[in-house]
Amino acid sequence: MTPIVLLLFLVGYFALLLGISYFTSKGASDNSSFFIANRNSKWYFVAFGMIGTALSGVTFISVPGAVVNSSFGYFQFVLGNAVGFVLIAKVLLPLYYRMNLISIYTYLEKRMGYWSYKSGAMIFLISRVIGSAFRLYLVAIVLQKFIFDAWKVPFGFTVAACLLLIWLYTHRGGLKTIVITDTLQTVFLLSSVLLSIWFIADSLDMNLIRTFEAVKESSYSKIFFWENFMESKSHFLKHFIGGIFVTIAMTGLDQDLMQKNLSCKNIGEAQKNMLTFTVVFVFMNIFFLSVGALLYQYAAAKGIDVSALRTPDHLFPEIALNHLSLLPAIIFMLGLTAATFATTDSALTALTTSFCVDFLNFDKKANQNDPQLVRTRHTVHVVFSAIMLLVILVFRILNDDSVVNAIFKAAGYTYGPLLGLFAFGMANKREVADRLVPLFCIVSPALTYLLDSNSIAWTGYAMGFELIVVNAAITFILLLITSQPHREDQKNKAAAEGKPTQLTTA
Repeated sequence: MTPIVLLLFLVGYFALLLGISYFTSKGASDNSSFFIANRNSKWYFVAFGMIGTALSGVTFISVPGAVVNSSFGYFQFVLGNAVGFVLIAKVLLPLYYRMNLISIYTYLEKRMGYWSYKSGAMIFLISRVIGSAFRLYLVAIVLQKFIFDAWKVPFGFTVAACLLLIWLYTHRGGLKTIVITDTLQTVFLLSSVLLSIWFIADSLDMNLIRTFEAVKESSYSKIFFWENFMESKSHFLKHFIGGIFVTIAMTGLDQDLMQKNLSCKNIGEAQKNMLTFTVVFVFMNIFFLSVGALLYQYAAAKGIDVSALRTPDHLFPEIALNHLSLLPAIIFMLGLTAATFATTDSALTALTTSFCVDFLNFDKKANQNDPQLVRTRHTVHVVFSAIMLLVILVFRILNDDSVVNAIFKAAGYTYGPLLGLFAFGMANKREVADRLVPLFCIVSPALTYLLDSNSIAWTGYAMGFELIVVNAAITFILLLITSQPHREDQKNKAAAEGKPTQLTTA
């Protein structure tokens, strides 16, 4: 697979996206189109496009690679994801539509106060910048190694070019453009996974039925792990429960994915979108895991030394680009590129939306589509692109997978307080000590990290994906012990007891 062929493929791919952007952004450069696509998106486009956003390039190469260590155990987590998506559709989406939200974090302002609102929005900005930068970083490494190193192009230029191209096809139409481009990129992603299975099976001289049997009978096909609940992070309950709450926090409380749902005409279409997305999401992960099982069988059959790879993440690109023919290599790059840019373009749009609404108060302006506000939005979009570039370059300087993975895991800690804030707000009417909330959002992850680091030594229990539940619970408890009864509840209680009403302010 020559670098020039891959480069021409990328040029053609982005030319297609720019062409779509040109037609979808005609007469649609205002803020309403950029933020929520004028609430006129078709639910089936949103549902299909969300697959590309939810399944990033990290998923594309990491889930197949991880099969060697955890078999199909990841599917336990996916089952929890499915339950989480249903809860989002039935609980969170009705709340967002009832309040007519653009940024979902404005709920915190109306329910809990100014500082709670800003804390929730800041959690999203930090988490999404780090997470999206990490995803693009991993794929940029692949592009650099197999394309741009041939011409000694600096890594920073590779990343900057990717971000520039993403900015070019999103800066005018925003979400209105992304709903269409992500739908197209999801088609590429689905096609890539299915065709990868076919190409690998064909190279092993297996038909469809034999491929299914080979995956089923392989040592990698074990799904459910019930052994050693205390010490194993792969136990079913840890994966399943963690999957539920990680989904609620990182999807239902994430402006990026919820912004697409809020662009639907009404709550009925948004729920239909989420439930359809759930079904496709589950089957897609089955395909990813099957690709992993086939890749390891292919490596064994062809004598490829898997242990020589720096990380299991390198298995899929190694086989696709160095051991299969030209067409499978292009199909792999198509899927990897689609998964990555569907995630990054959506993230940049959501970051811009959140900052403009949550910190620049666009939703409180008399005319949200004022030309000056549109120019401000363009500036914010550019700034977040530059920030993402800087974060990726920091990852590159560190040049240590263990450190980068630790940073990515740290980003996950921040969603715990967000989950705790929303859970507290929806569970009761008590008034929080609003000015203390930013402190709680720092203390909670710190305490969670302390518990996670010492849980085995202290209790013999190893935390898995359920870590976010602990994080949210700490936040919830801190909010509870510093809160006061709702003023109306205090007034009613005082009236019932025949006492004078003396209300205090939280």
